[in-house]
Amino acid sequence: MKETQKMNANIKKITIIGGGLAGTEAALQLADKGWDVNLYEMRPVAKTPAHNTDKLAEIVCSNSLKSMLISTASGLLKEEMRLLGCKLLPIAESCSVPAGNALAVDRDKFADAVTSAIESHPSINLIREEVKSLPSSKCILATGPLSSDSITESLMSLIGENQLYFFDAIAPIVSAESINMDTCYSKSRYDKGESDYINCPFTKEQYENFVDALRESEKYQSKEFENDFFENIDFRYYESCIPIEELARRNIDTLRYGVMRPVGLNLPDTDKRPYAVIQLRAENNDKTAYNLVGCQTMMKQKSQKEVIRMIPGLENAVIVRYGSIHRNSYINSPELINTDFSFKNSPNLYIAGQLAGVEGYIESILSGMLTAFTISDKLTILPETTISGKLWKHLITESKNYQPMNANFGLLPALPERIRDKKLKKTKMAERAIDDLKIFLERTL
Repeated sequence: MKETQKMNANIKKITIIGGGLAGTEAALQLADKGWDVNLYEMRPVAKTPAHNTDKLAEIVCSNSLKSMLISTASGLLKEEMRLLGCKLLPIAESCSVPAGNALAVDRDKFADAVTSAIESHPSINLIREEVKSLPSSKCILATGPLSSDSITESLMSLIGENQLYFFDAIAPIVSAESINMDTCYSKSRYDKGESDYINCPFTKEQYENFVDALRESEKYQSKEFENDFFENIDFRYYESCIPIEELARRNIDTLRYGVMRPVGLNLPDTDKRPYAVIQLRAENNDKTAYNLVGCQTMMKQKSQKEVIRMIPGLENAVIVRYGSIHRNSYINSPELINTDFSFKNSPNLYIAGQLAGVEGYIESILSGMLTAFTISDKLTILPETTISGKLWKHLITESKNYQPMNANFGLLPALPERIRDKKLKKTKMAERAIDDLKIFLERTL
């Protein structure tokens, strides 16, 4: 009896709140390292304004996990995560859909695969229940940007300061059969990779009319997401998630020099460059639906339909999912957490994912993985020549105006030698990061 009690006392147990990308990655990592994991996911018992299913790791915005090229920050981050032993990245790759040099997933297959991996793991107990207060036992908070009011209140009671939050926007999706391929054409920019994107070309007149319509569109008022609890908090967007109609209001040329940039997308018949282009990316392997790349929006559904049907080739578009908005939250991490992602005033509570201040799918997975590593392996901060290490440092370095961060080469220290060629410079930075991470892992893990 005493021996059994001793064995039970040695069992490592942890609670993870939130079954998104960060929470499921942390759960799989810890379970494989000998921990008994109670993973709480409130859906379908309680819903969020953006999720459509009760599946774990459901992706609600774009289905793209960005570039795979090592000369890009996102591609480098993925390579670092492979070396670190990421659990969700191989699953994402097994559920990929054609997207040129990017890793895009069939979101339903990906969520199904992650849910299956969690449910079938012998050391993970999946509990479909809303957690309304933070436990005192060892716990990872990974409720993400759509944290419920009750858990947010509990968190704010702990940290003693107001949460910051903003609104995020989702791009619409149209059915493939409603796309007019007599107008549109398949092509990847500069013919790099497969022609996985459908391009909708604009003339100058069509573009200017489109921008005017965006500017005059009726904006959705997000009153259903507001309440007295948040009424004094400032609203803000990530720069990369600004609604297309807001971009249109900045300047007449903002879109065609940004998300509608036509460079490298010459028309197949004339080889001439269109004035502007909107790209469509496949939502699934069957290519039955396409999302409007970079066209996240806060327009009312009536305005969305009118504006989308002004896009050349989408005159008869059938909208499978309208763009929408939802509340996203994050904490002022540098003031609140330790190097190991535990809270300074509650060392048994850890944080992971977008709530901590990382921006993006892959970055959220990274956060869940790193939090698991600090708990299981007492991992110290990664080399500062890596994207992973610099994102880690971002979360714990005090700043006058702390903002969520995604992977970018601007985080990395300069190379010892000056290189003028930007692509070569990024490649050299990536090679340095991989070499340094390999050396670090050989010495540490």
